Amino acid sequence: MSAGSNAPVIIRRKKVVAGGGHHGGAWKVAYADFVTAMMAFFMLMWLLNATTEKQRKGIADYFSPTIPINRVSGGGDGSLGGDSVFTEETLAQNGIGASNKHPAIRKTAPAGQIPATDRETFSEIEDLLATGGESMADDNTLRHVVTSVTDEGLIVELFSLDGDPLFFAGSSEPTPLLVDLIDLVGRVFSYATNKVAIKGHSRAHAIVLAANPTWDNSLSRAAAAREMLAERISATRLERVSGHADRHPAVENPMAVRNDRLEIVLIRSDLSD
Repeated sequence: MSAGSNAPVIIRRKKVVAGGGHHGGAWKVAYADFVTAMMAFFMLMWLLNATTEKQRKGIADYFSPTIPINRVSGGGDGSLGGDSVFTEETLAQNGIGASNKHPAIRKTAPAGQIPATDRETFSEIEDLLATGGESMADDNTLRHVVTSVTDEGLIVELFSLDGDPLFFAGSSEPTPLLVDLIDLVGRVFSYATNKVAIKGHSRAHAIVLAANPTWDNSLSRAAAAREMLAERISATRLERVSGHADRHPAVENPMAVRNDRLEIVLIRSDLSD
């Protein structure tokens, strides 16, 4: 026997991992995220289809950091009266916190400046318009209506959408849609006695046109709306009609169909002539 025969024997074992084993749960997390995103997407599509423009604006305002959820968000009576410093009622005129391209035009009047009777009337009429009043107005009709309370009074805005205009192209002839809308406004306005003003607005047209039709369109369409509304409420309540061409677009693109619109104003009782 040799001298090294009692040396220890070392055995090395190599661990072999068979393929197809457990690879972790990262794919489950990714799949769950995908399913959640798809569910949110389909909920968004359903909300867009099932709500009116006024309701969609309310939902958007809820998630917007520049607009308070409640017009009076607190009970303070200081310089801001409980409002957020980012509301259009406070700093919008300084270029801060405005959520609209023209905050001075669409500014909501502070509640204290509007007579109490008008505040109640405006609130009731907004509720009636949101539900279609006593008419059979469907969601497709109501999506062309949005309301706001300003220093002037309650503004009911009726507007065109792609494929759904208020007037036939290039004319002041109302479409059946506008007839239904004016009928709705007339029914609802019959519950009030305030004077009424009608403002016509038109989308912009290409500057290469020899004759810009925006002024004529806005005024003739406002006049047509006056005639239609006079069949539904007392003509003595119609105080003024005006055309504003394309000077106050409702959306950023001045040529958008959305800018073809009428503003029917229920004037505050203390401002009527």
